[in-house]
Amino acid sequence: MGSGQVTDWQGKNVTVAGLGVSGIPAAKVLHGLGAQVTVVNDGDDERARAQAAELQGLGITVRLGDGDSLPEGTELIVTAPGWKPDKPLFRAAEKAGVPVWGDVELAWRLRGHDGRKPAPWLAVTGTNGKTTTVQMLASILKAAGLRTAAVGNIGVSLLDAVLGEETYDVLAVELSSYQLHWAPSLRAHSAAVLNLAPDHLDWHGSMEAYAADKGRIYEGNQVACVYNAADKATEDLVRAADVEEGCRAIGFTLGTPAPSQLGVVDGLLVDRAFVENRQKNAQELAEVADIDPPAPHNIANALAAAALARAFGVPAAAVREGLRAFTPDAHRIAHVADIDGVAYVDDSKATNTHAAQASLASYESIVWIAGGLAKGATFDELVAGAAERLRGVVLIGADRALIREALARHAPEVPVVDLDRTDTGAMLQAVQEAKRLAGAGDTVLLAPACASMDMFANYNQRGDAFAEAVRELGAR
Repeated sequence: MGSGQVTDWQGKNVTVAGLGVSGIPAAKVLHGLGAQVTVVNDGDDERARAQAAELQGLGITVRLGDGDSLPEGTELIVTAPGWKPDKPLFRAAEKAGVPVWGDVELAWRLRGHDGRKPAPWLAVTGTNGKTTTVQMLASILKAAGLRTAAVGNIGVSLLDAVLGEETYDVLAVELSSYQLHWAPSLRAHSAAVLNLAPDHLDWHGSMEAYAADKGRIYEGNQVACVYNAADKATEDLVRAADVEEGCRAIGFTLGTPAPSQLGVVDGLLVDRAFVENRQKNAQELAEVADIDPPAPHNIANALAAAALARAFGVPAAAVREGLRAFTPDAHRIAHVADIDGVAYVDDSKATNTHAAQASLASYESIVWIAGGLAKGATFDELVAGAAERLRGVVLIGADRALIREALARHAPEVPVVDLDRTDTGAMLQAVQEAKRLAGAGDTVLLAPACASMDMFANYNQRGDAFAEAVRELGAR
């Protein structure tokens, strides 16, 4: 089970770790290929038992309530990406010399196993902006007439994309740090790391380990390693990567691009990387006005998507067409309504400080709704950077005290409302308090800088609650 393709799965003893969105398809695929599959799962609740019954009906062994011990005879583990590397199961596997793959690694190894020519992968990671960038990239590739799909950490399973009946010319692949950790042999056509900021440190153990896992996306790149010229850490990852001969480092910047970069000049997105004589020449790709919304961090996303598309040979006209056709997902700087001259904006997807920083930088005068689960984050830098834009702050969620303390240190003049409740109805009260603090020309911005699971099922539900509260406010 080294780095080469596995062509014969018949009778191989494979343990699948986790009954989640990746584990069930992986178990079914491996079983279909003839492997002897055992699924292990930490939980033993009603949902897990129902999922187990379905798999057992196919002839797959399932062990519930025991995700830590290594089943006897295991030759390979395929894990859900979220399972932490320090789990006893993986320590036992390391001791026994058993390799551990994620679902991305499995999909990578299964490309072309049915004789079809595998589609190249254009891969994207980063602390923030991955989904938007991958969707922009897919839109550009489609505008160029290529058969493609946005896949990976974005909803469409890579296993489905690789094994399904549809054939693709190229795939736009979103990859999380978890997925990259468990994907040792992945080799993309070209890849981008959009940015790096502390996130998921409880999982990775340190910022260095988190960055190293992000950097795996560059290993073995063939054409381009795309990095953020404003984020030196991304360039350092390119320098550290072992790439194929001829692969180029391509930067993107919100300023005027140097040779081998894409950037912005007089409201235009410009390419000085994939042109003849890049010392002198530049190619206009699109207008900033073609990007929705034209917030600085979203322009950066568009430049990264354009760089990957250009690395794949996409013409400039398709970049413009693809960016114009793209519409962002819900809860990403989504304008909900204007009430009494105040704009209400839902950026519930800003689940960490880095995303919230980009969001706060997009508006001049803000009443900020923030808080939730901090996941080990600190807020001093975020608050200090945004202090002069803040007209007021409404705090919700379990770890709101951390933000309140940072506000006391760096923005003591800013009025703060601290809502001491974590029921879902708190959002309506938060919006009402924000309205009280806001004046004409202000933006009430939900950019929590925290995860949502203390009060909501996910950031989507949190954003929906905000939008609903705003609509209720408008109806009054």
